[in-house]
Amino acid sequence: MRIDNLENIKTLIAQTENGQVEFKETTGQLERGMETLCAFLNGEGGTVLFGVNDKGKIIGQEVADSTKRVLADAIGRIEPLTMIQVSYVPIPGSLKVIIALSAEDMRLERPFCYKGRPYYRVESVTSTMPQTMYNQLLLYRDEAKYRWESFANDSLSLEDLDKDEIQKTVRLGIECGRLPESTGSDIPTILEKFGLMKNSKLNNAAAVLFANKELIDYPQCLLRLARFRGTDKREFIDNQRIQGNLFKQLDAAMAFMFKHLSLSGATDSLEREEHLTIPYKAIREGIINSLSHRLYRTAGGSVGIAIYDDRLEIENTGALPADWNIEKMKSEHRSEPQNPMISSVLYKRKLLENWGRGISLMIEECQKANLPEPEFKVNGNFVVVTFRYGSENPTSTRQVPDKYQTSTRQVVSLIQIIQEGTFSVKEMMNMLQLKNRGNFLNNYLNPAIQTGMVEPLYPDQPKHPQQKYRLTSKGKTK
Repeated sequence: MRIDNLENIKTLIAQTENGQVEFKETTGQLERGMETLCAFLNGEGGTVLFGVNDKGKIIGQEVADSTKRVLADAIGRIEPLTMIQVSYVPIPGSLKVIIALSAEDMRLERPFCYKGRPYYRVESVTSTMPQTMYNQLLLYRDEAKYRWESFANDSLSLEDLDKDEIQKTVRLGIECGRLPESTGSDIPTILEKFGLMKNSKLNNAAAVLFANKELIDYPQCLLRLARFRGTDKREFIDNQRIQGNLFKQLDAAMAFMFKHLSLSGATDSLEREEHLTIPYKAIREGIINSLSHRLYRTAGGSVGIAIYDDRLEIENTGALPADWNIEKMKSEHRSEPQNPMISSVLYKRKLLENWGRGISLMIEECQKANLPEPEFKVNGNFVVVTFRYGSENPTSTRQVPDKYQTSTRQVVSLIQIIQEGTFSVKEMMNMLQLKNRGNFLNNYLNPAIQTGMVEPLYPDQPKHPQQKYRLTSKGKTK
């Protein structure tokens, strides 16, 4: 906001003193005013007005050349050096003016100090910044300038990336309007447009998103999945470790959810997410957030998802921005991704929104299902999201026989594409965009037949040249 007339001043005064506005009667209070200006720089910016008393009354002050020199000297004592807008707004019918010192949002340059000390603002109170907050801001600034995801890896090549997944991202991005039709199909060009390749070198973000196998340079690309008996970690029912790219991990995580979170006994449609113990959309948002916003520079880090009898916990390495707290996360806020390159690709694929609505969406979905709000905790270098079940939703129902425990999601996908039709194996694989026939038979078709959801047209001649498949009456009710 440019401050060059009295109306601008009155608009600021109407806000009263808060996290971005401070009143001082004269520059006799310059030291406290500069400390507050420093605090604004360490927050989201703000304005200090000299010539306004603490009740918001305009009184003004006279300004001599010496006043301007003192102000310039004080501004020069802010480190690192930054642009401060100085405005002298005349009061009509008076020789006095109001002095406004304004700081823009400079979050990528924080922390700032005045005379060697950092300050921060809480509502209308300015205080010396604690050491821990200062260190967090330093870390955030360094990561913003030297982000791990943007570092090039000379040993990473195009052969290490899943080209089908890259092209799928482009196709989905075009379909949802987040990528132009002109994006093309040339893999190096696509990666350059995504910011994942520069001067023919791939960066770490490319590996996180599209690695086609477990890469020795990226042990942190790990997802831990566990189902525990009871409410603690004493006994495993199921325990898996998934190593690979982000999309592979997301797929595995959702399959694990369908495997272990019970569904209601009756469904009126194939929108199964409405019947999970925890709403599908809330879980999916929580998992996507954990994979996209986690701290990848820690080689020993990972994402952990644990299912208990009374709750679901999603844990990832990382921390909130230094001036954030849980309440700010739950309220309307701007998006500040930990890994903007990775988040940008997920946004293009419509897996992630860029308006900071992920937390609100999780809360809204749980409220619609009459479940407790998700709980958010920051524990050291970990962020934990906890979803608690309702009293009528135990996690015990299995959807397919134990022989095909991991096929629940795949079976549902197959049922959804068949519907009222009749299709061959090749036709179904094309619709599901699958290329591996063995994978399709083992994880989709055979489990669907075994559970009585799908049947062949020629059951007594499995290799009939005209063999096709359709839903059974049981499959049509699911």
